[in-house]
Amino acid sequence: MFVMDQKSNDLRVPIKVWLESKEQVEESCLEQAFHLARLPFVHKWVSLMPDTHTGMGMPIGGVIAADGVIIPNAVGVDIGCGMIFVPVHVKLDDIKDIKTGNGSLIQLIIGDILRNIPVGYNSYKEKQASEVLDRANCSMEKYTPDEALVPLIEDGYYQVGTLGGGNHFIELQVDEEGYLGIMIHSGSRHLGKEICDYFHKKALALNEKWYSQVPSEYRLAFLPVDTFEGKQYIHWMNLALDYAYENRQRMMDKTMELVKKHIEKYAGMEVSFGEVINCHHNYAALENHYGKNVWVHRKGATRVREGEIAVIPGAMGSYSYVVEGLGNKESFCSSSHGAGRAYSRKGAMEHFSVEQVILDLREQDVVLGKHKKNDVPEECRFAYKDIDMVMENQKDLVKPLKKLKTVGVVKG
Repeated sequence: MFVMDQKSNDLRVPIKVWLESKEQVEESCLEQAFHLARLPFVHKWVSLMPDTHTGMGMPIGGVIAADGVIIPNAVGVDIGCGMIFVPVHVKLDDIKDIKTGNGSLIQLIIGDILRNIPVGYNSYKEKQASEVLDRANCSMEKYTPDEALVPLIEDGYYQVGTLGGGNHFIELQVDEEGYLGIMIHSGSRHLGKEICDYFHKKALALNEKWYSQVPSEYRLAFLPVDTFEGKQYIHWMNLALDYAYENRQRMMDKTMELVKKHIEKYAGMEVSFGEVINCHHNYAALENHYGKNVWVHRKGATRVREGEIAVIPGAMGSYSYVVEGLGNKESFCSSSHGAGRAYSRKGAMEHFSVEQVILDLREQDVVLGKHKKNDVPEECRFAYKDIDMVMENQKDLVKPLKKLKTVGVVKG
C-alpha cells in the first residue's frame, strides 16, 4: 500500500492505495480520487483497492466514508451488483469426459443455462415471482413521491432472474481440489441504472441551488441523508439492493437445478451443494468507523469484515477466489471486487481479435455460451489485470479460501 498525503497534493484528506506505486494507477483514476479527497464530508481518507480503475465520477474499486451525505454516482448505476457462489459436491474429473447428444456434459449444461436464463437485454415474456417487488407494492407510499421511477417496479417482474451483459456472467468452475462450483456475477438490471440517473440529476439541481462547494464537473453531486431527497434515494437504493440479491439467487436456483438434472442423468451420480455466498459490491451502508457513524460507499469493492466470507472474481478463462475477510480498518473493511480492467471495452476490441479469444478459451478447455461472439474480446481475460497480482496486493485485507478456474461460462 502507498499513501498520497494531502499537503503535497492539495487534498483535504489522504488517499490510501493498495498498490505498490502511483505508476500502477491510470491518470484519470487518480484525478477522480483527488476529487474525492477534496470533498468536505469525506471521513478520514479515500481508499482505492488494487483493482481500481476509472469510473463515472468515482473510481471503480474506490471506497469512501461520507459524513451525513450519500452520493448516487459513488454507488454507481448498477446498484447491488455483486457475486453469488455455491460449491458443487462433484469432481470435474468424474464428468468432464462424458458425452451427450449435445456434445460434452459441460457443453450441454452451459447450453441449457443459456437457453433457460435470459441474458443481455433480454427478459422474461411472463411475469416472474418476486418477494422483493411484492413487498415494494405493499409499501408503495415510500416510492410514489418519485412518480417517474414507479413503473420500474412492475417492469422488474420481467427481469428478475436474468443475467444482463457486460462483465456479468454465469460460470462453472473447478477448485484446486478438483471440485466444481457455480459462480454468478450480476446486479439490479435496469432498475439500478434508472435510480442512479434520476437521483444524480436531483442532487445536481439541489447542489446548484445550495451553491455547493462540490464542482459539477466532478460528477459527485450529493444528497444529505436527512433531506427528503436523501431519504428517498436510500429507499430506492435498498429496493435495488434487495432486488439484485434476489436476482442472483433466482439465477443460482435455476443453474443448480440444471446442473443437478444433467449430472444425475448422464453421470448417474447424486448431486448436492454447499453453502451459498451472496454479496454486493456496489452500494452504500451506514457503518461505524473510527468512532463515527458514516455512509460507506463501496463502488466496485467488497465488504470483508473479520471472518466474513466473500467472492472475488477474475475474468473468464482466469481464476476467481472465495475469501475470508481480515477486517482491515484502513480499507473500511473492504477489498477488491474483482481483477479490474486493464483495457476499456473499446480498447480490448482494438487490441484483441475474436479469433484470438476463442482460441485462448479452447486451449484452456473452457466452454463458452454466448449468442453473439463478435464482441467477446471486451470481456476476455487479457482485458483485465492479473487477479493473482490483485490478491497479492491485498494480503492484509483478505485470506484466500478457494482458488477457482473457469470450466464453462455464459455471457450476455
